[in-house]
Amino acid sequence: MEWLSLVLFAAVCLTLLIGYPVALTLAGVSLIFAGIGVAFGVFDANYLLTAPSRLFGIISNTTLIAVPLFVFMGVVLERSKIAEDLLVAMSAVLGRFKSGLGVSVILVGMLLAASTGIVGATVVTMGLLSLPTMLNRGYSPALATGTICATGTLGQIIPPSIALVLLGDVLSSAYQKAQLDMGIFSPDSVSVGDLFVGALVPGLILVLCYLAYMWAVSAFSPSQVPEHGQKNEHASLTTLLMALLPPLLLIVAVLGTILFGFATPTEAAGVGAVGALILAGIKRQLSKSNVNYVVRETTKVTCMIFLILIGASIFSLVFRGFGGERLLTDFFTSLPGGVFTAMLLVMFVIFLLGFILDFIEITFVVVPIVAPILLIMGVDPIWLGIMIAVNLQTSFLTPPFGFALFYLRGVASELVKTEHIYKGVIPFILIQISVLILMAIWPSIVTWLPHTIYG
Repeated sequence: MEWLSLVLFAAVCLTLLIGYPVALTLAGVSLIFAGIGVAFGVFDANYLLTAPSRLFGIISNTTLIAVPLFVFMGVVLERSKIAEDLLVAMSAVLGRFKSGLGVSVILVGMLLAASTGIVGATVVTMGLLSLPTMLNRGYSPALATGTICATGTLGQIIPPSIALVLLGDVLSSAYQKAQLDMGIFSPDSVSVGDLFVGALVPGLILVLCYLAYMWAVSAFSPSQVPEHGQKNEHASLTTLLMALLPPLLLIVAVLGTILFGFATPTEAAGVGAVGALILAGIKRQLSKSNVNYVVRETTKVTCMIFLILIGASIFSLVFRGFGGERLLTDFFTSLPGGVFTAMLLVMFVIFLLGFILDFIEITFVVVPIVAPILLIMGVDPIWLGIMIAVNLQTSFLTPPFGFALFYLRGVASELVKTEHIYKGVIPFILIQISVLILMAIWPSIVTWLPHTIYG
């Protein structure tokens, strides 16, 4: 009755498309299928007896403590208007060049992505701050919206990303399971820190490609950018450094403690949270209303993530109880082309699922199912995690269902048409697909740095 596991997965996707909450859908539909399976004698109810221990494992997982801390850090930085000050200062200094504002948006988006780690927050913030200015300066709506959407999705890949924290935890469990299935009873481990380090080079490559594209547009399609830069008498490197230094120091403090082994990602998240509070205090942004907002938003996002994780855990139990894991293992191992075909198929399915599911659902529902199979086939866990992250980043940009497009559409003015957004993101989608291909051909782009640092 393994085919019932596929019916379960299809039923979950259909229920989500109808509009029911993700966490309740995952748990509810799975329990309904389990009940039907028990009634017809095709599902062993003992699988559900392991649910309490799995849920206790979730709430006692120290790695996941990093999630609320990084969310807290991002919301504090967003509320304290550090990104706004940085964009104003950088555009004032670089605005004298022809495509200076576009370059400023990419660089600020990169720093904001590294600070918040949340795609929606970055796209919305950059859309509100920079889109009106870019349009007023003479940038084409397509170029302006495409740049903002693309830089906003950098929060998916540039550490400390919430997506990488969750992926790291899931891949760690999947990697240990894969090694135990292969008879390795002293398994190696992969950590969130490994994924952070592995994401640095691909993230920088993406940013450099975005900057190169902005330069190419200004050189070969000048109608899309202003004819001249805008001089600012008050612009100075001192102003830029004063705006750039606080978030940069915070990012270096968070990533530096991880890279040099001074702290785990969870401890580094605590450093980031405290550092963000200090920066907000220096800017006199720690008012009672701001603190209330930060605490409420952090609680909402954290509760959403953990409730989805609980629902996904129950779904995973029922899916395995119906034999879905055996079915997929037999299918992947029988594919012609071996690992290449299996990896290509998984990437394609995850890309399509990115249209209807957020990265949290994909991380908790899909990755635990397919990752152990791919890892048994010899795929490097760090490379697999970064490939999934960049793949989802591309999916979130792709019309007509990309999440980043919806976020920007919600804050863009009526002068910006949806077709402008769709047209603007296409070059950035091609850039990200090219980077994915490069990582597939040369996995060392991802694996070299973590193997060099951690051995």
